[in-house]
Amino acid sequence: MDFWTGIETLRGQPKQRIADLLKDDNRNGRMQASAGAFMFDMSKTTLTVDALDTLLGMASDLPARRDAMFAGERINQTEDRAVLHTALRGEDAVMVDGSDVMPGVQATLKRMRAFAGDVRDGTFQGQGGRITDVVNIGIGGSDLGPAMATLALAPFHDGPRCHFVSNVDGADWADTARHLDPATTLVIVASKTFTTIETLTNARTARDWMAETISDPAAQFAALSTAEDKTTAFGIDPSRVFGFEDWVGGRYSVWGPIGLSLMIAIGPGNFDAFLKGAREMDAHFRTAPLAENMPVLLALQGIWHHQVCGYPTRAVLPYDNRLSRLPAYLQQLEMESNGKGVTMAGDPLPGPAGPVVWGEPGTNGQHAFYQLIHQGITPVPCEFMIAAMGSEPALDHHHRLLIANCLAQSEALLKGRGLDEARATIADRFDGAELERQAAHRVFPGNRPSTTLIYPRLTPEVLGGIVALYEHRVFVEGMMLDINSFDQWGVELGKELATSLGPLVEGGDASAKDASTRTLLAKLQAWRG
Repeated sequence: MDFWTGIETLRGQPKQRIADLLKDDNRNGRMQASAGAFMFDMSKTTLTVDALDTLLGMASDLPARRDAMFAGERINQTEDRAVLHTALRGEDAVMVDGSDVMPGVQATLKRMRAFAGDVRDGTFQGQGGRITDVVNIGIGGSDLGPAMATLALAPFHDGPRCHFVSNVDGADWADTARHLDPATTLVIVASKTFTTIETLTNARTARDWMAETISDPAAQFAALSTAEDKTTAFGIDPSRVFGFEDWVGGRYSVWGPIGLSLMIAIGPGNFDAFLKGAREMDAHFRTAPLAENMPVLLALQGIWHHQVCGYPTRAVLPYDNRLSRLPAYLQQLEMESNGKGVTMAGDPLPGPAGPVVWGEPGTNGQHAFYQLIHQGITPVPCEFMIAAMGSEPALDHHHRLLIANCLAQSEALLKGRGLDEARATIADRFDGAELERQAAHRVFPGNRPSTTLIYPRLTPEVLGGIVALYEHRVFVEGMMLDINSFDQWGVELGKELATSLGPLVEGGDASAKDASTRTLLAKLQAWRG
């Protein structure tokens, strides 16, 4: 069945209340999936078994497309590239243009392990002694991935402190550098082409900062880049340059050199466990039947909520404070991948592609935006995550409370509170018209969809599985929508215009710009003096 025809058919079917669907004792078996250390539950949604079967039938091309990706075929058609972030954590041979890419992957990983080990054990030192701090300078996937993972795996840190600078706003660098010693700081510059203007601006500022104190600042720099000529011109020795191929997109790159700061923080052994967790999710995605395949089911309920039900946003709600950067990471992963308006053939899409993805960790969000989730007009599908055990055993009573809150929120979204129940809760304080008015404010519609992903404990292996799960979810959604999830042309136009506007900020001729931009420039220049 054609995708959009199938979507129209599903839109026309009556929707049942989630509470009624849950009366079917067999529902959980079809609306849950397990993979390794994970269990995923989507029974608290309006997706029916019949609708799921329809969506699975619409995914009949998925196995072939999935296998093409893992085999190194050039599925990124607009850039004529393979899509092989999975090879960065893989073990088996992968052929691209007749050559096995894995020896190169393994050689780079070996160099990363050696360098990380040298930094951690003091073999590699700064000009003031042992490295105490590492600053990763990047933006987008060169920042979000390692920053998210380093925070998530804080209990496993036994190396230098890690910091992340991404924003070209000078405050980002200044606030980070204020607490660092240049003589014991390692700076990692993450830019595949070594031309990203925000990253290079911050890198030059970092080099100047070091030069005020030490004689050879570039000796305390490493680069994650394929442009060795540019890194050499910057002063970075090739032994400290780690490259990766064009078949790795930035938002999918934490598994390779972009993860160097993470490896330094948690050690090569824990980094290998991170890769292992992702590799296990890859194996599940490749071998599990579609009806039992966790990334597939995660994707299909996403399509159900966005394309069928028309819900414009999706909230990612990890009940783990150390996963506080995960929603931002997934925001880029999903919105940069599937925020598209044309098909692979270049034709306009008949409907919306990716939703707005957002979120915060629980329980903080409960005291912020959950009000809108519970009583707002437009439902927000919620994707909860919770570990059975926290990472702080001495504070396990905190974690028990965290679990109770997570499960309570999904139950509250499901059940809601009707007018009669709301009226009964305040009948001892109000009566008559005032009782009716006050009760109306206490009604919760319920029937709000949510999914829950559970796992034993957040470890490097589990985190690797979570990230790979969402990567494959994005692939499945993009494949079904017939869009290219692996380019990001929407990022380019703003970069081009920023380059042209730079001289105008300095007072150049802005007459070719629109009236609004001219007015804004003039006012900003006046205030700048």
